[in-house]
Amino acid sequence: MASLPPSRHDVLVVGGGPAGAATAYWLAEAGHDVVVVEKKRFPREKTCGDGLTPRAVKQLTDMGLYHRLTDFHRFDGLRAVAHDITLELRWPEHPTFPDHGFVVRRRDLDEMVAEHAVKAGATVFEETEATQPLLNHGHVAGAVVRDGKRGETRELRARYVVIADGSLSRFGRALGTARDRSYPQGMAIRGYFESPRHDDPWIESALDVRARNGASLPGYGWIFPVGDGTINVGVGLLSTFRDWKSVNTTHLMSEFAATAPGYWGISPEASCGPPTGGRIPMAGSVHPKVGPTWAVVGDAAGSVNPFNGEGIDYAYETGRMAAGLLTEALTTGDGMALQQYPRLLDEEYGLYFKVARLFTRLIGNPAVMKELTRVGMQSRSLMDWVLRIMANLLRPDEVGPAEAAYRAAATIVRLVPEP
Repeated sequence: MASLPPSRHDVLVVGGGPAGAATAYWLAEAGHDVVVVEKKRFPREKTCGDGLTPRAVKQLTDMGLYHRLTDFHRFDGLRAVAHDITLELRWPEHPTFPDHGFVVRRRDLDEMVAEHAVKAGATVFEETEATQPLLNHGHVAGAVVRDGKRGETRELRARYVVIADGSLSRFGRALGTARDRSYPQGMAIRGYFESPRHDDPWIESALDVRARNGASLPGYGWIFPVGDGTINVGVGLLSTFRDWKSVNTTHLMSEFAATAPGYWGISPEASCGPPTGGRIPMAGSVHPKVGPTWAVVGDAAGSVNPFNGEGIDYAYETGRMAAGLLTEALTTGDGMALQQYPRLLDEEYGLYFKVARLFTRLIGNPAVMKELTRVGMQSRSLMDWVLRIMANLLRPDEVGPAEAAYRAAATIVRLVPEP
């Protein structure tokens, strides 16, 4: 196998998905020499619901990409379906976040943001895998990478490394990162179907999933209109469900697709191909998140909201956060700046994720989940509050019912010891 001479950079980013591309964009925008290695070639598919919440839209807007989002399907809020009740809940008004989202396939989204990072000055090597860390006096100083197309290896040396290689994070594990198994983990599976409602103005969530024989099933279902003639249909399940390891997600998916509301027109004939699935670490479950010369962002750090399984917005946010600290470190020469990363994560997400973790324990009991959804679906106002809390769209400038409810819960949760 051929070997090329090493190259040197300010920052090496391992992974070109949402977290990696955002990190690269903000670093390049600040004038730093940043290189990204992405194992696949764009465009490439990813198992995802494809929905961009207002938090994600805010981050993409700040990157200067809102005009690109308008080429895709916009939606106004969430349609919740459970116990023969349907509620259409608009995204709340907020001083920081927009009141709408978009559905963008990951094959389009990730390529768009990576290209934007390149335009800002980043270098992206596609079909290139970081196979092992480079160490210098015990500190990470880059990576050995392999060009899958040419079969060549080389050393990419960098003052700092950002790990953004997704939920499996092989590179992160090589540095000693690991998931805390007391934290919740998600399992998800999704597929695409042709549908007459492909441009519906609502994303839909089924909170009471049932089999064809009427039996209750664990987890929740989603149907997201893509706007291109297709819909994204999927099922999610949390590890807090007692027998989650024995659940066949392919069976869940087939039962949900067969029992979804008829207006979507879901059928085997409308399928665009077999579904794909994966596991998702949540609630900041991966530790450590930083070393002397490296940091972990996005799904690789478990930065996924347990309330709703959303990870794209937190990938963009954590990538931006890490990029800001790295800019400080590179500009001032103070490597300790990066060590503020765990503190910033805790300030931004710590209490919220703790509340979410305890909530997932409650809904892991099917009887509790059924009763909570039954009561909740009786009140539009209550579900509006739930949407605001679960989408992490609480207002900082006023205390409405949702904010008051969350603060009351948070006050109690602060007193609960970690497992």
